[in-house]
This record gives sequence, structure tokens and C-alpha cells, in this order.
Amino acid sequence: MEKIIITTENAPSPIGPYNQAIKVGNTLYISGQIPLIPTSMKLLNGSIIQETELVMKNLEAILDAAKMSFNDVVKSTIFLTDMEDFTKVNEVYENFFDNSTAPARETIAVKSLPKFVRIEISMIATA
Repeated sequence: MEKIIITTENAPSPIGPYNQAIKVGNTLYISGQIPLIPTSMKLLNGSIIQETELVMKNLEAILDAAKMSFNDVVKSTIFLTDMEDFTKVNEVYENFFDNSTAPARETIAVKSLPKFVRIEISMIATA
């Protein structure tokens, strides 16, 4: 199958040797997104709620570039440096999905993340 690179200026540019997303067939693999402001590539230093909202908006921009939406997401992975943020992250995350059709997910506590952010989210979607 052909591998299609998905890019958009409405989400942060990669900060390493990877792409924003790769589409193979009907499946889209979205790289982990951190709270980078796409226009400036600067980190948002806000509350965990504000940072999660930005990460979700960045993911939404990539989904949109692939002509997909959160309804197409089948799997997501959330990385947190502090599990104390779990409830606040969920408060934001749940606003992007219908509970009855929400994707499979895991939330993982990690020691650190790129640029020492508190949150990173990756997704897999299928049309």
C-alpha cells in the first residue's frame, strides 16, 4: 500500500525526523502532539487544561488535513508526566468525543517528554 505523508501548517511542524501523520490505506497514524503553538512553534506555558486543549486542536488540524475527524479515531495514547493531571486532561479530552463511540485509549505516566512538556497525545484513525 502507498504511504501518504500528511502535513498541515495548522499544527506544529515536526521537531525531529518524523512527519505529523502517515496515511496507509484508510488508516491514519498521527505522531504525538505536544502543546506547541503552530504559528510560532513556541510552547504554551499554561494550565494543563489549556495545554490539553491546544494538543487536541493540533490533533484536530491534522485529522482535518487528512479529511478525517475525531469520529474516525479508533485509538489514542496519552502520555503524562504527572498522573495528578489525569482528571483535568479527561475534562478536556471528553469534549472532543461522543462517549458512546469514543476510541480505545491508554494513559501512561512517563518520567519526561520532549521539551519537558507535561502532556503528549498520539492517535490512530480509520475511515
